Amino acid sequence: MELFENLQDWFSDQALTSSILKYLAWIVLVFILIAWTRRWMKKNLHDNSIKYKAQKAIQVVGYLLIVLITISYFTGSIKDFGLAMGLLTAGITITLQELILSIAGSFYIFFVRVYKPGDRIELNGIKGDVIDIDSMYTTMMEIGKWVSSDNYSGRIVKLSNAFVFKGPVYNYSLDFPFVWDEFDLPIKYGSDIELAKKIVISVAQENLSEYVQNSIAQWKGVVNKYYIEDAQVDPTLAITMTDNWVQLNLRYIVDYKKRRITKHLLNEEIGKRIQKTNGKVKLASATFEIVNIPTVHINDTKKTAQSD
Repeated sequence: MELFENLQDWFSDQALTSSILKYLAWIVLVFILIAWTRRWMKKNLHDNSIKYKAQKAIQVVGYLLIVLITISYFTGSIKDFGLAMGLLTAGITITLQELILSIAGSFYIFFVRVYKPGDRIELNGIKGDVIDIDSMYTTMMEIGKWVSSDNYSGRIVKLSNAFVFKGPVYNYSLDFPFVWDEFDLPIKYGSDIELAKKIVISVAQENLSEYVQNSIAQWKGVVNKYYIEDAQVDPTLAITMTDNWVQLNLRYIVDYKKRRITKHLLNEEIGKRIQKTNGKVKLASATFEIVNIPTVHINDTKKTAQSD
């Protein structure tokens, strides 16, 4: 009977009852927020690993918030719920920093124009053509790896947009869709070097004139936009004397998507014209000169023993 009276007195305290109702309301609100956030992540996150970790993290943060609310209530400090909300925000920021960075990265990519679909980029050590950008990931068609030059490997790669904040982004096509390329041509000593130079330069000018003309205007735009010196876009040739041959280094500008085919056409045409010189120009190859072969003496002890 005494217990019943104590309970009746306890519930008759309107202030206490109001506090309990508020406490229960906050607990229910936290559970609703946890459920809604987990449902949103399940719908919008496509990577199962990130989805699983994010849902678990939200669940843990929610439980911690409930503990903070309970402690605040029983210590008489539930009025300081703003502190608990601040701790919750900090917990979410730390736990979901990768998710937050990915979303922030998508806005950064869009507004700063770091890259766009169709660009060829290198991000986090992976090179490829951008085929899609969403709120979480950048999707690329990979280039290189087990195939040579700038050929597609066939793999589609998804990278978190957060990587734009974690390292350099190499863009092959932003503002200036051309790159410089080069290759070395070994010419044998005794060849007509001037004729060899004339052949290489003439072939380069004939095959690269379109790239040179298209790149001149665009390079001027790059010089006006950035703090950068003017550059030579016409084909240039440098000569180096080595121990075995005269090395001609051809440097030229080319469309970033046509490096491989352009280098093939240049080498093929230069090779044909060198053959037409009737030996005046000869390609060199690595040679080795054997100065002396040491004499080897073999003692056949078994044969000697039998003859005795």
